[in-house]
Amino acid sequence: MKITGVEAIHLRVEDPNISLFDGSYDDCVIVVHTDEGITGLGETESMAPAIQAIIRGPSAHNHARALSEILIGCDPSVHPSEHWQRMYDTTDYVGRRGLMMHAIGGVDLALWDLYGKIQGKPVHALIGGARREKLAAYGTIYPIERTPEGVKAQVRAGKALNLRSFKLAADPWWMDDLQLTASLLQATREEAGPEAKIIVDAALSYRTAEEGLRLLPHLIDAGVWFLEAPLPLDDVEGHAQMSGHGIALGVGDLGLTHVREFIEMMERGGADICQPDISQVGGFTGILGIAAAARERGKRVITHGYKTNIEIAANLHFLAAQQNEEILEYSLSHSPLRWSTTREHFPVEQDGCVRVPQTPGLGVTLNPESTEKYRWPQKQS
Repeated sequence: MKITGVEAIHLRVEDPNISLFDGSYDDCVIVVHTDEGITGLGETESMAPAIQAIIRGPSAHNHARALSEILIGCDPSVHPSEHWQRMYDTTDYVGRRGLMMHAIGGVDLALWDLYGKIQGKPVHALIGGARREKLAAYGTIYPIERTPEGVKAQVRAGKALNLRSFKLAADPWWMDDLQLTASLLQATREEAGPEAKIIVDAALSYRTAEEGLRLLPHLIDAGVWFLEAPLPLDDVEGHAQMSGHGIALGVGDLGLTHVREFIEMMERGGADICQPDISQVGGFTGILGIAAAARERGKRVITHGYKTNIEIAANLHFLAAQQNEEILEYSLSHSPLRWSTTREHFPVEQDGCVRVPQTPGLGVTLNPESTEKYRWPQKQS
C-alpha cells in the first residue's frame, strides 16, 4: 500500500459569529489517500489557505519541502512517528514551531487514523491502550451573556445536554466591571451546583499579571477550578507572577506548538496544567511528547478542543490512554461544522461522560453533505 495524495479541504461557514474567537466556523480537514482506497482523516486549528499551501507545495528546497511531496509514495503501514520525523526534519528551515506544526499536526492525525485502520485497531490501542471507556466532559460557553439570568440560561442549556461542568470563555469587557463579572461567576456556580467543576478561560482578557491578579479573588470566591490562558504566551515572567495565588494556571491552547515551549511554561512560567490543541502541536506524535514531559514534572495535561467531532474523537483517544483521568472539553459552539462535519456524533450521556470510540482509527468519517455544503470557495452555479 502506498500514499497517493494528501488533501486539505477548507470548510467555512459564513456567519456573523465567524469574527468571534471560535475556530468552529472555519476548518481545514486533512484526508490522506492510498492506492487501496483506505483514507485517513484529520483536521487542524489554523488558517486553512496557509495549510493548503504547505501541503500542496511546491517545495522550495530539501529543508523546505511540501508535506505532500514528503509523503506521496510512502508506506502508510509504517509507524506514524516515522513519517512525523521526516516531515519535521525536511521542513525545519521554515518550520519547527507555529504554522508548520499546525500542518504536521493535521496530517499526523490523519496518518494515525489510517494506521489504525490498517492495523484494525482504534488509535488508543496503539498509544498505550485505553484505561477508561468514557470521559467526563465540560461544556465551553462562548460568547457568554452579560447578565446573571442570561448566564444561568446558558448553563441550563448545557445541563440539558447532560453536562455537569462548564468553562466560561471571557471577553475583554470582563475587566471593565469586576462586580458584574463576579455576579456572572456566582450565577454560574448557583446554576451549575456546588459539585460542578468551573473553569474560566481568560482568552487574553487582560494583558499584564497585575491586571489579571485583580480578577483572582472573584474566581476563588466562585470556586473556579483553574484559570486558562491567563496572559499572552510570550509573557513567561507574567505567568510566573500569577502562579501560586490559590488557583491553578492552564496554558498552551492559544499558540504553543512544541514540547519545548510547554517545558518552558512548566519550569519558568509556573504552569500547572498543559492545554495543548492536539491539531496544533504535531498531532498524536507531538502531544505524546508533551504528556511525557508533563508527567516528569508532576503536571497535568487537559486538551484544548474547540473544533469539530474529528478533534473530539482525537482527544477521546488520547485522554483514554493517559495514566491519569482528565476531563474532555466539549465545545457548545453554534457552528454547524462543530456538529455535522462527521457522520458520527459523541453525545454526553446521563452521567456527564462521553464514550471513547472503539472502531479502527479515529472512529469518524466525513459527512459528504456537510463537506459539499461548506467547502470553500463555494462552487459558482
